[in-house]
Amino acid sequence: MEKIAIISDIHGNVPALEAVLADIHGRNITRIFCLGDIVGKGPSSDLAVDLVKKHCEEVVMGNWDEFIGRPSEIAVVQWHRELLGQDRLNYLNSLPFSIEFWMSGKFIRLFHASPRSLNERVQPWDDYEQRLSLFLSSGLCKEPIMADIAGYGDVHNAYLQHLDGRTLLNVGSVGNPLDLTQASYLVMEGRYQDRALAPLNLQFVRVPYDIELAVQQAQESHMPDLEPYIKELRTAEYRGKGVDH
Repeated sequence: MEKIAIISDIHGNVPALEAVLADIHGRNITRIFCLGDIVGKGPSSDLAVDLVKKHCEEVVMGNWDEFIGRPSEIAVVQWHRELLGQDRLNYLNSLPFSIEFWMSGKFIRLFHASPRSLNERVQPWDDYEQRLSLFLSSGLCKEPIMADIAGYGDVHNAYLQHLDGRTLLNVGSVGNPLDLTQASYLVMEGRYQDRALAPLNLQFVRVPYDIELAVQQAQESHMPDLEPYIKELRTAEYRGKGVDH
């Protein structure tokens, strides 16, 4: 049996990422997958990229990674792009769309938001058919088959649901959780790259971290959109409709 830690939505929050990495390593887990949105919102996109590159075996692109990876006249994008530098921007632009593998006889597909788009938002309370569609493949995926287990990030709400005999899960957010004021990630345990049925375990982990240190770093950085970011860290309440996660 092998364990994989799956993280997502770091958003430049290094105190949260360091706490999660310490917890993962304390469990002797060496394989880490990241489901995107490494950058944006928080003050330390540059350091977050460096840590993800160092510790994560596979990483997919998130909507913020794509958004900030492209030149723009938008001030918040320019701020993060200047902080990142060209080498890190090149890394963000090189990230793949999905991670796909077999584990304990289940075909698993991991992506940022949906198997069709980086920007399609699906919440745990959305229409049943919309959630069921997350098991489907698309031209952006590697294999043209339905997933037995579909996992994603994007909405910053950790959950697990069983739909028509398949398992849908969201790993939550490391750096910008919007359900609890603790970092979230998932541990998947089973027989990696094995198509034979075997036990498979999914465990959600919540990790407390120094929120006030993250607030202090944000304040000292003079980052854009400071107050909404601080409010989300302290309350886990979404800043409002019409703003991307």
